[in-house]
Formats: sequence, structure tokens, C-alpha cells
Amino acid sequence: MHEQPPGRNTAACGMRARRQSVAASVRGAVLLVAFVAGAAQAAPIKLALFDFELEDASAAVTSTGEADAAQLAKVTEQVRQLLAQSGRYQLVEVGGADAAAAKARALHDCNGCDAGIALDLGAEQSFVGVVRRISRTEYTVRFQVRDARTGAVVSSEDSGLRMGADYSWSRGAARLVADRLLERRTQQ
Repeated sequence: MHEQPPGRNTAACGMRARRQSVAASVRGAVLLVAFVAGAAQAAPIKLALFDFELEDASAAVTSTGEADAAQLAKVTEQVRQLLAQSGRYQLVEVGGADAAAAKARALHDCNGCDAGIALDLGAEQSFVGVVRRISRTEYTVRFQVRDARTGAVVSSEDSGLRMGADYSWSRGAARLVADRLLERRTQQ
């Protein structure tokens, strides 16, 4: 039988111990990164979701006022529920917004003033949604999300032309938000 020199076995044990120590350190680092990433994802973004607004481009159709307001309220509520249930957003109460553009439902046309209003309400981001009626049965839905501190656009999406009367606005808005805001963020 061949005997190994006395120091050689000790060196092999030392190398093995160092490898195990390095491997344990790497595993610990990976777990720490995963924990930090998980913690960062767990904190919901404070979002000021303003009521959806109507932009009526249908010259031949006159607005029905109360019916439009009811449909816009339905759209806003459906999108609000969708975002709240996602766990990604914490909705901030926007009823106290005192700005003229918010009261007039003209945030979509105020050159980003929604960001400052959202910041004043304690939000990190603002959400402005618009239903644009082209005709009685054609519409588009769009939204824009801005960083409340900088005013930079975080996300801006448009549904393209949709068919259906005003009762379908909420389905179109919910689909756009689910597909382009929530689903895209999940994939990133």
C-alpha cells in the first residue's frame, strides 16, 4: 500500500474547506440579493389615480352628460380595483385635489400638472386616463403614469381603435391597464 505524505492530506482538507466556505458565501450573497429584491418589489407604489376623463371628438354626437359621467365613473372604479388588487400599487385618495385642472377633469391637457398634484397628495406616481370618443360606437382609451417628483413619464399607452358603445369603455380600459401596465411590469 502506498502512503501519502503527512502534509498532503491536510492540504486537501484545507482546499475543500475553502471551497465550501466560498460556496456558502456565494449562497448567502444570492439569498441576500433575492431578499433585497423581494423587499423592493413588496413595497407598493403610492399612486394617485385620477378620475378618467372624456375627450369627445365625435362632432356629430352631442354628449349625454349624466350618462357619460356614469360610464367614466365605472371605468375609473374598474381600473382602481384592478390596480389595488395587483398589490403593486397603494392608491392615494385624490378627492382632496384642489387644482383647477383636477376639478375640471382636464388633467390630460395640463402639460403634466398631474405630477405636482399627486406629489401634494403624498403619491409617488400619478395616473391620468382618458376615453376618447370618436363616434357613438368607436373609442380609444389611453393612460399616462408620471413620476410625481420629477414629472417624467413612466408609462404611456393607447389602446388603438375599439368598437363598442359607452358601456364597453370600462372593459377596454381594464384590458389596456392589465395588458400594458400590470402584465408588462410582471415580465420585467
